[in-house]
Amino acid sequence: MKRFAFIDVQNTASTTRKLLGFIIDWHKLCEYLKDKWHCEKVFFYSGINEGDTETAKEFDFLSRNGCIVKAKTVFAYKRPDKTISIKCVECGKENVEIVDMGYNRKSNCDVDLTVDAMEEAGPGKEFFIFTGDGDFEYLIRKVVEKSTKVYIVSSNAGLRKPGISTKRLSTKLKDLVNENRGKINLINIDSWKMKIKKDL
Repeated sequence: MKRFAFIDVQNTASTTRKLLGFIIDWHKLCEYLKDKWHCEKVFFYSGINEGDTETAKEFDFLSRNGCIVKAKTVFAYKRPDKTISIKCVECGKENVEIVDMGYNRKSNCDVDLTVDAMEEAGPGKEFFIFTGDGDFEYLIRKVVEKSTKVYIVSSNAGLRKPGISTKRLSTKLKDLVNENRGKINLINIDSWKMKIKKDL
């Protein structure tokens, strides 16, 4: 059995930091995938902010230690604000609040991950795809059609605020796992926390 890991760095880092309360040590993750899971290739897809020499050095180190790093410059875009309407139970007055949803950072590495995964897919192979992004649903379906077993590595945890529910694992991927048990499975990344978290 040949194993490969494809890591959507931004999505995975955001999942562990925002929902699970820990920061990933990418070196530890790489070693864990190679030593414990015997992954032949570990691909990292990441955006790097202009002038972020620390992250650039970190991924340069990974590439010099047997990982395949595909990095692009990050750009930011404004997420649409949400309007929340709450009715007062006592007076019946409608209270409207606009919630600033902030900015998302993107690096457009999805195509790179998709092409690499399709090139490696085939019988006798297992993929660890680190993402909760529903945009990868079609890719996962296609690699399964090529007789590749897939583990989606993410978290089913959620974050609730008044009027807002945030989940890192998309409904598309959750449904995909439920429809294809045995061919597609979910690994909750929080179960790997003690092996891959950064020591602060």
